[in-house]
Amino acid sequence: MIAGDTEAPARFWQPRFDYEHRADGTVLMWQPDPLEPHDRVLPAYLDYWADAAPDRTWIARRDADGDWRRINFAEGRAQAHAIGAALLELGLGPDRPLLILSENSLEHALLGLACACTGIPFAPVSPAYALMSKDHAKLRDIAALLRPGAVFADDGAGFAPALQAIAAEGRQVITVTDPGPGARRFETLLQADPEPARVAQARITPDTVLKYLFTSGSTGSPKAVINTHGMICTSQAMIRDCYRFVTHRPPVVLDWAPWNHTAAGNKVFYLTLTNGGTYYIDDGRPAPGRFEQTLRNLREVSCSWYFNVPVGYDLLVSALEDDEALARTFFADLGMLFYAGAGMAQHTWDRLAAVGRQATGREVVLATGLGSTETSPFALAFTEVQDKAGNVGVPARGLVLKLVPKGGKLEARLKGPTITPGYFRDAVRT
Repeated sequence: MIAGDTEAPARFWQPRFDYEHRADGTVLMWQPDPLEPHDRVLPAYLDYWADAAPDRTWIARRDADGDWRRINFAEGRAQAHAIGAALLELGLGPDRPLLILSENSLEHALLGLACACTGIPFAPVSPAYALMSKDHAKLRDIAALLRPGAVFADDGAGFAPALQAIAAEGRQVITVTDPGPGARRFETLLQADPEPARVAQARITPDTVLKYLFTSGSTGSPKAVINTHGMICTSQAMIRDCYRFVTHRPPVVLDWAPWNHTAAGNKVFYLTLTNGGTYYIDDGRPAPGRFEQTLRNLREVSCSWYFNVPVGYDLLVSALEDDEALARTFFADLGMLFYAGAGMAQHTWDRLAAVGRQATGREVVLATGLGSTETSPFALAFTEVQDKAGNVGVPARGLVLKLVPKGGKLEARLKGPTITPGYFRDAVRT
């Protein structure tokens, strides 16, 4: 390297692997290099960024007038501590979690952060269980399993039937609007003395339960996957190792995917929190009548990381091809495109690659991976430019991938510190 030159930092990992091949055809694969040291409780990251970048926007969402309502890191910490203290005062704790019924919102984010700072487990569940079900059977099962000390529903009137279905003595209801009899408005939580939350934060360990995320329940009652602080923080360390560009500048994301699902609720949400980035809540959807909202947001927010499901990219690529200004803004700061949830059509892949080249003059990484609610979810990832969709990649540092011959195929098994300790109160399925 010529004196005075600076070497560009690596944007992605360049992993090396050790292997074990067994006589029965089983293959084990892992990266021998250890993960970089990292904090293993989430409040440590909040404290760091609230001190280092107090005025930086942590999370934002458009208000009723269409303006971005922003919460910076300093405000996020202060509000999380006040809310956490109020939840403790209501009797919530390790055995009395918070159940969240609502979609993504600033209040939802603050409640989750408050729980993370106080050692109160929380469980965001699909709003469909509350709003679309006739008998609320799955929601009843969830409430019976968790025995929550409080339930949050942003719209007290809209969620009234669901709240009634899981009503129990001593179970506090928290709402933003239209509180029913005995319910508490969210805004009153912000008035609590934050000191009890700070005391509780000091007791959090990597083994403290952060949240319960529910599987789809397509084969019966949903299972509650235990997510600990250590799991999530180590998963984020794996993500930083793989997608190294997120450490070069704070990541910016615009995301609509629900937080009751591990992809957005764990990977994307904590990507911004642990790396000092900004999360813009997208109230658009890849659906008729909703995608224009996403496009409006993308004209204003230039993401460094972008996630969508394949049907979302089907809609987006047409808009990018038709609107050169949108394409320039979209690709201006983009580190990569990520898709999950289904297979991507090759023609969509090819069109995205072409519009990316036209906007940037280079190849843009478009990739997917493999993980699950039980793996935090980050597990396998691929970061090289490819010409075909579908490659799920290789295991992250700290994980061992075991490929076992079964029925003419290979079954993938994973072992490591980001794997759940089990399903809550379900020893048999664990």
